[in-house]
Amino acid sequence: MTISLVAGLGNPGREYANTRHNLGWSVVEALARKHRLAWRAEPRFDADVARWDRPGGATLWLLKPLTFMNDCGRAVGAMARFHKLPAPAVAVVYDDLAIDLGRLKVSITGSAGGHNGVASLLEHLGDGFARYRIGIGPKAPAEMDLKDYVLANFTPEQLTIIQQKLEFYLQGLEELLASGADQAMNRLNRKEPT
Repeated sequence: MTISLVAGLGNPGREYANTRHNLGWSVVEALARKHRLAWRAEPRFDADVARWDRPGGATLWLLKPLTFMNDCGRAVGAMARFHKLPAPAVAVVYDDLAIDLGRLKVSITGSAGGHNGVASLLEHLGDGFARYRIGIGPKAPAEMDLKDYVLANFTPEQLTIIQQKLEFYLQGLEELLASGADQAMNRLNRKEPT
């Protein structure tokens, strides 16, 4: 199924801008910058939205929920219902602690895996959306509280890695949009970032 909505997960507010939990939001913002898309507030969805009229006449919507991570499914679900999009027409970009920093994986089904944003999406959107998971792991130090880790800023070394991988993340996301989740999984889940 063609993906018509891409949501980047994160938390609104300057204090969260460079945290690990805002990586999905950052990647979707970078995609909008690359294609010179303008964001606008959309209060009925409690989100910022950008419209991308792609070659061939297809419209793709980019969305940044303003509901905070734990309630992001409400914003994504509201926009999907408004445009009559089933879950498989939605892709969600988010951080994943179970994946090493710099890696990415695409999946379609599964549990929330302890990610409160994904739990909210499953509640408000249902399963079957494309999951574009970008690694922020492993957690170090291991005894650090999970919430503290994901809401902390990247270290300078980690931020360098993220900046170096940004084009890789964007290419992978565009591949997902061009060829669909199944094909993207086959290619991206095996591919080592260069």
